[in-house]
Amino acid sequence: MEMDEGLKRAAGSGNSDALYALIRDDDNVFKRMDEMEFIDTHLHIAVVTGNTGCAMEIMNLKPSFARKLNQDGFSPIHLALLNGKPEMVIDFLFVDKNLVRLKEREGFTVVYYSARDVNVHLLSRVLNTCPDCIFDLNVMRQTALHIAVESNNFEAFKVGRLKTISPREVKY
Repeated sequence: MEMDEGLKRAAGSGNSDALYALIRDDDNVFKRMDEMEFIDTHLHIAVVTGNTGCAMEIMNLKPSFARKLNQDGFSPIHLALLNGKPEMVIDFLFVDKNLVRLKEREGFTVVYYSARDVNVHLLSRVLNTCPDCIFDLNVMRQTALHIAVESNNFEAFKVGRLKTISPREVKY
């Protein structure tokens, strides 16, 4: 199914009123998209174009779109991170903290990218939201700590490692 051009324009421009007008014209448009296995939903488009308000409105209307992978294997939260919008990632986590464990192609989560790219602030925020996600494995059975070391990002490794130590192990 090809996405309607009107929906693309509404999502790309961030025009929530236009989005609702399209929904009024075809109240099953979201349902048809939701039935597709891999698709660039209008949430994906709003994320890529940086329209946070529209993206949050779409997540409110159709939360399942936040978990949809597009044809390239990316979810909206991954696209937000990969397109340099860490604030949008944090906004998404306020709506659904479990999105942090969503795996895209190769089993990478937001934590993997944060560890690889040394986004220590985001990594710390994500790990505070879901500390156990540091143990999630990708398809190669690696954790985000493995990725941090492979990428020579020892600052990210230190942040991730501190989150895996129990308080009893910390020496003062």
